[in-house]
Amino acid sequence: MDINGTAAIVTGAASGLGAATAKALADAGAKVTIFDLNEESGVAHAEAIGGHFARVDVSDEQSVVDGIASAREAHGPARILVSCAGIGPASKTVGRRGPHKLSLFKKVIDVNLVGTFNVLRLAAAEMVELEPNDGGERGVIVNTASVAAYDGQMGQAAYSASKGGIVGLTLPVARDLSRFGVRVCTIAPGIFLTPLLMGLPEEVRESLGKSVPFPSRLGDPSEFAALAQHIVENPMLNGETIRLDGALRMAPR
Repeated sequence: MDINGTAAIVTGAASGLGAATAKALADAGAKVTIFDLNEESGVAHAEAIGGHFARVDVSDEQSVVDGIASAREAHGPARILVSCAGIGPASKTVGRRGPHKLSLFKKVIDVNLVGTFNVLRLAAAEMVELEPNDGGERGVIVNTASVAAYDGQMGQAAYSASKGGIVGLTLPVARDLSRFGVRVCTIAPGIFLTPLLMGLPEEVRESLGKSVPFPSRLGDPSEFAALAQHIVENPMLNGETIRLDGALRMAPR
């Protein structure tokens, strides 16, 4: 997929992995729309990259419908979707205050898994109606899972389940959309320097980085963005989840 001049949507792009991906796509010539709930940061980043912002709750159907309409009005139909929106609260199955709150488990699943599929299905519905490019492609979708989908730590039952669901849907959705020329891949990042980790003390961040075999450091969001861009540009990448983790395998805690 030629990125230059192509309309793209990046969810969760007001900060972190999504912000880096939005910038990388914009730098490559894409017309980017940012979906996020953080309007202040989202508008500022959209202005910085020459893009468009829409306040969207990915888990809400009408919110996504309206967001896609806003993106279409600003840049035309999107052929690229990168989903980075997500949350990661931790809670043990049974802790000092009793069992894991069911409401919290449902919320994580609703935002991370249902939200990812919600945006995917609605964006794909527009992509399949577009004219294919010379290679027969109509669109590319990149989802974000996590290494926690494979080796989640203590307290990550909800988060791991949500990310495992994204891994699980990648191949069947890619098969569903293959006849339309829409590709679907997922990135499963390890420990990256996102706003969540920036709030930790420096010595804690260094310790986390040393747990990565090589390179022994936290991942930079630009490295995630580079892989997302490559997936968009490489037509043979389809139906696959790629771990981006420096050979990290998470310990139980």
